Amino acid sequence: MQTTATGTFTIEMSAPKMVVNGQVARFGLTKSWSGDITGTGTGVMLAGGDPETGHAGYVAIEVIEGTVHGRGGTFLLQQFGDLDDGNEILHYQVVNGSGTGELAGLRGQLDLEIDDAGVHHYELAYTLPA
Repeated sequence: MQTTATGTFTIEMSAPKMVVNGQVARFGLTKSWSGDITGTGTGVMLAGGDPETGHAGYVAIEVIEGTVHGRGGTFLLQQFGDLDDGNEILHYQVVNGSGTGELAGLRGQLDLEIDDAGVHHYELAYTLPA
């Protein structure tokens, strides 16, 4: 049975370090999750392009340690973002097989909205074994 977890997170990113011939930036990220997911996320992002011109992309992977609806463990969240002529596509997915503890077997996809105040609102549609 599919369940939905909602809430918000805050994010802090490290200063970019240019890699791969100065065309790719590497960032560290730390998130604090609240709502139906509680805990901390730590990850790495690689980004390229120029967001100011409306053309950029990024990939990231994050380890989330905490709870989903009170079930504890860790899982990986992979992220893909594309900016083309100012139009943004975001895709977030739980890495299948990455759940540990009570989150073993977690599968799902996350939708993200950033409101006008800059608050990150998530909705994770997921399944977990009974």
